[in-house]
Amino acid sequence: MESHDERIDAYIQKSAEFARPILMHLRKVMHKALPDVEETVKWGMPFFEYMGPLCNMAAFKQHCAFGFWKGSLMKDSEELKTKNEKAMGHLGKITSLNDLPEDKRIIAWIKEAARLNEEGVKVPERTKKEKKHIEMPDDFQKALTKNKKAREHYQQFSPSHKYEYLEWITGAKTEATRQKRIDTTIEQLSSNKSLNWKYGRK
Repeated sequence: MESHDERIDAYIQKSAEFARPILMHLRKVMHKALPDVEETVKWGMPFFEYMGPLCNMAAFKQHCAFGFWKGSLMKDSEELKTKNEKAMGHLGKITSLNDLPEDKRIIAWIKEAARLNEEGVKVPERTKKEKKHIEMPDDFQKALTKNKKAREHYQQFSPSHKYEYLEWITGAKTEATRQKRIDTTIEQLSSNKSLNWKYGRK
């Protein structure tokens, strides 16, 4: 018997009118391909699980998306990756039912994704990129020298918070943007704020 999550029912109903038939169809195909699939919601999106995460779908203002948790390990990974570059997920930007591949193709992908989970195949962990060293820019150093509060707070910051500011400042494309970023940095440091303080835990 199909397992339907009421939260996904609500998600579909709240989606844009164009998105509803797309989401309902993808959901129907999921259950047709894999009757034992379980529905849930993660990160605010409908997810389908079978011995672990399998697929997810989402609706946006002008398109829908559908993706495989282990798409990078599937036979058609290159094709899926190409479509993935155009939108979140692996089927590109879906604006109508006509944008979807044939059901039998989607079903084949779903069954392959399920088999990967059955076999316990894991997605390789991403190797962390080593951060490049950034020298303290002279203009930023001068600005810090002129503001005692900002300088003291900057010196007390963790290496990662210092790096965020240095990367942001040196990443400016123009002198005007760079100066504006230095001014903002000094202002925030004076209040002992990290670069992304607005997005921190409250």
